[in-house]
Amino acid sequence: MERLAIGIDIGGQSSKCGVVTQGGTILEQSVVTSLIDNFDDYLKLLADTVKELIRKTASQGFVTGIGIGAPNANYLDGTIRYAPNLTWARDANGKPGVIHLADRLKEATGLHVSITNDANAAALGERTYGVAQGINDFIMITLGTGVGSGIITNGGLLYGHDGFAGELGHVCAVKDGRQCNCGLKGCLETYASAMGVARTAREFLQNSSQESLLRKLDPEKISSKDIYDAAVQGDEMAKEIFAFTGRILGRALADFVKFSSPKAIVLFGGLTKSREFFHDEMVQAMNDNLMQIWKNRIQILYSSLKESDAAILGASSMVW
Repeated sequence: MERLAIGIDIGGQSSKCGVVTQGGTILEQSVVTSLIDNFDDYLKLLADTVKELIRKTASQGFVTGIGIGAPNANYLDGTIRYAPNLTWARDANGKPGVIHLADRLKEATGLHVSITNDANAAALGERTYGVAQGINDFIMITLGTGVGSGIITNGGLLYGHDGFAGELGHVCAVKDGRQCNCGLKGCLETYASAMGVARTAREFLQNSSQESLLRKLDPEKISSKDIYDAAVQGDEMAKEIFAFTGRILGRALADFVKFSSPKAIVLFGGLTKSREFFHDEMVQAMNDNLMQIWKNRIQILYSSLKESDAAILGASSMVW
């Protein structure tokens, strides 16, 4: 019978679980809530979901393990550490704590469990099933609500001594720039995420008298999709917002290239749907800030995985 894996993508609102073949086909999947206050209750829900998925796919193969992608997850010790958006991962005082998820889920299911942060899982998924197949050195950048990253070097993930290497969303992109939720200023995440693009729009609207379709919207409710829709209609301010974003992202990518010399950079996430408005500026800024040995040699690739399936696929790839 065929070997199967279970991939679990844990988010603040929901957890997606799926049974995946070695070829990257999701045979069965389920979504459960993450909005549970007690860890033991959440663990039981997750374990029961895994067992039900195994039952539903028993005729198609046997599940050999579980891979999990989650915020603040540590591959080296199987824990989730101080994740502010996971209500079940808090201590008795309501503060984010350390949760030994891998060991506890293994006890509950009898299956081996591997866990890593969500961006690392995305990188593994891209290498196993997506555009990075066969590439041993690349950087995965996830452009969503925030900016995440996973670094593949010599065919394996870069974890560092403590399991948390690769927080590229929190490198300083603009000196003394925007305040980030992490406590630092000028982080790339505050500029090159969906949240960051919306902040740029508000700054442009405040600091310019230029006409724009965006002026018809409540500035505090503007989303990256609103800006994209305006750009599609030819709005010059909206297009400049994306160009500005591309230039900042490109300069950051140049710095990333300098420390790991990847063959490619893979971009993934909702913001990549707007790439027609930032790609050229991003690539130009990257090459303008690279040493000659790397200029025009680094591939920029966009994920080929279906966004709704990518997290499950990425997590499941840890089993193989």
